[in-house]
Amino acid sequence: MNKNSKESRRTFLKTTSAGFGAGLIAQTGSASEPGPGSTKSRREIWIASITQERLEAKTGAQMVDKVLDRMRETLVNQPDIICIPETFPYNRVDEKRTAAQIAQEASEWIIPKFADFARQNHCYVICPLHTKENGVVYNSAVLIDRQGKTVGAYHKIHPTVDEIEGGAMLGPLDPPVFKTDFGTIGMQICFDANWPEGWRELRKKGAEIIFWSSAFPGGRMLNAHAWSNKTPIVTSTWGDPTRIIDITGEEIAVSGRYQHWICAPVNLEKAMIHTWPYTQHIEKLRAKYGRSLRVTRLHNEGWTIIESVSDDVDLHSALKEFGIPTHEEHIKTADQFQKQKRPA
Repeated sequence: MNKNSKESRRTFLKTTSAGFGAGLIAQTGSASEPGPGSTKSRREIWIASITQERLEAKTGAQMVDKVLDRMRETLVNQPDIICIPETFPYNRVDEKRTAAQIAQEASEWIIPKFADFARQNHCYVICPLHTKENGVVYNSAVLIDRQGKTVGAYHKIHPTVDEIEGGAMLGPLDPPVFKTDFGTIGMQICFDANWPEGWRELRKKGAEIIFWSSAFPGGRMLNAHAWSNKTPIVTSTWGDPTRIIDITGEEIAVSGRYQHWICAPVNLEKAMIHTWPYTQHIEKLRAKYGRSLRVTRLHNEGWTIIESVSDDVDLHSALKEFGIPTHEEHIKTADQFQKQKRPA
């Protein structure tokens, strides 16, 4: 992407976000709908994520500053959102704090620092650390918007035994999703990776990207979650690698020994289609839109990936025009029909 197109994207996002109040959604939101306030069909966003690889400090304040410095390295790509690792302020730090002490510091000075960063650089920030809500301490991921305002927080559903014994409460089983100016997102944290229910619930609620902050890299289980939920997953971990994983389970970006952060574009105008019985529909769609759509066949799986690569073509409107449901819609229809025909 050249400099002018970068500026155009950032100017557009500033315009659309200025009048949009990001907030917590209860049970609403659809992954099949364009981003709120969007006047463009293509929703390509730049996502950054960092690791704490080779970051060490004597105090929590020093670690916070080092993490902010690493976040600044991603600004060359003007990210729309930056994700940070789980409970980062006192990871690899000589100075120790209890979960309750960190939760107190979070509201006093840690979150405000990242709010300033978000406001100054006009980007969202996912800031995972211990928080206190109604007197209860959680391992949380706090979402901060482009204006530096706290949108809300996800509380880790499945803390480890050690965390619970250390004072962290279990988060609600019903994970929230959050609306941003580019789409709907959800979050999970570390040990949550071992329970598929939370990921499925986020997708049902319309999450178009799921951010996963963690102490460990997660490996292939994250690729499986992305594949099975047809949702990009962004990881942010204590050590390398941190990754952006596409809906196919393939990796878009990976950190490593030469760079302990990632920043890459993700196009949300992308859908998985159950190829049969829509083969002819897909060919008619491609005949009309040509290079405006990228069509990729996954022959062995019987799936087709269709992606809009044009600002002028809204993918889901085009699919509807030719009567092509997404894979999830196709399976839902089949499931409903089977339930009607299944003997009691």
